[in-house]
Amino acid sequence: MGLDRPHLFINGEFVTGTDTLVDVVDPSTGKVLGAAATAGLADIDAAVTAANTALPGWSATPAHERADVLDRFAAALAARGQDTATLCSQENGMPITLSASANGLAPAALLGIYAGLARELTWVQWRPSLTGTTELLRVPVGVVAAISPWNYPQTLAMMKIAPALAAGCTVVFKAALETALDAFVFADAAVEAGLPAGVLNIVPAGLEASQHLVAHPDIDKVAFTGSTPAGRAIGEVCGRLLRPVTLELGGKSAGIVLDDVDLDVLARGLYGASFPNNGMTCYASTRLLVPANRYTEVVDTVTSVVKSFTVGDPLDHGTLIGPMVTALHQQRVLNYIETGKSSSARLTTGGGAVTGLDGYFVAPTVFADVDNGDTIAREEIFGPVLSIIKYDDDAQAVRIANDSEFGLGGTVWSTDADRADAIAHQVKTGTVGINSYTLDLGSPFGGVKASGHGRELGPEGIEPYLTYQSVYKTPAVIG
Repeated sequence: MGLDRPHLFINGEFVTGTDTLVDVVDPSTGKVLGAAATAGLADIDAAVTAANTALPGWSATPAHERADVLDRFAAALAARGQDTATLCSQENGMPITLSASANGLAPAALLGIYAGLARELTWVQWRPSLTGTTELLRVPVGVVAAISPWNYPQTLAMMKIAPALAAGCTVVFKAALETALDAFVFADAAVEAGLPAGVLNIVPAGLEASQHLVAHPDIDKVAFTGSTPAGRAIGEVCGRLLRPVTLELGGKSAGIVLDDVDLDVLARGLYGASFPNNGMTCYASTRLLVPANRYTEVVDTVTSVVKSFTVGDPLDHGTLIGPMVTALHQQRVLNYIETGKSSSARLTTGGGAVTGLDGYFVAPTVFADVDNGDTIAREEIFGPVLSIIKYDDDAQAVRIANDSEFGLGGTVWSTDADRADAIAHQVKTGTVGINSYTLDLGSPFGGVKASGHGRELGPEGIEPYLTYQSVYKTPAVIG
């Protein structure tokens, strides 16, 4: 097939892996899209060795020169952006209108941001001390294992790769098998940009090889985005090894609708806040908290909006809801919907698979009258399912919002900016949107509680890839 990628990218070369190829399936049709190489344990070892060998030269390269390489890398990715966006939509079902920005534009933009930061950062400082002078050095943390999931494959990978490379680290990037094909676009662009051999290695891998990478003795840092259970397991390994780790994990975010909400604003912003990428988005506001005195009209409005979502081919620019990434994930979401139906919640729209379409489609679904203790309000479904919960006053809304093991995203909907801000500041979460939710590449992103720890994006996003060395300089004693 023309989309096959049968070789891993290790030490600047495309090499045959020791493990079998994996079929990447188009979730809108259920047909094989192409085959991709996967890494075995020996391949992981080779990639880590290559990254360690490249580390001294890359970390010693002046920051402005590293930035020049990143700019070339960005240009090479941007030139491929449209094709990459299409490929990602074919792999995971993301609507093309979202994929064009998330997979086609954002990776190059992130490289540009961190190239600029590398040029601007003060890498050496001098501080007076009690005995003389201290030279303070910003130093790359070393070899990074970057592990990202399938839902936003290009952006979530580059949220790790770009700051790591800017900091002077080298990277072993473990891509998800579901989206293994687009991972090698990074390799093509890296070769074109002249990225030195071993600085970036690309190894899609299954569970055993991934675990081997996380625990590898020659890895200095792990950066992971994925599920909370997987993050807990990685955190345990890194804690035992005293290895720095960034974990961006799951969410069950609350959208707090205040009683002065403009329903037209809510209707326009609901998709982007609660249903982006077919609901397969960690920060989505999948619990909607609605005041009792406006409950019926909000439920009716939300139901009407969600009923209007066009479900279909992710490559069609009119599609808002594409398929689930795999048949297994579709069944997982459908199981949660059945759990909701068996509770006291009231189904207002959706509620099952979509008939008349090939592939792994789930109808966008709304449950009203949900109790915050219900399974569908507690657990991350990762599909197009929204739970509406009633509250009596603002204080109760905040309590319900915070009554969750997660804390990643959230929204507040109000016509009163000061009131919305006051509510937002009380929600225990890493990010909050007012009357919409749009990720800001220039500001830190991450969660609290079971949504992980550490931050990515913004100037703060480079810090996890740096450590500090203090050199104490005492004047020589003359005698």
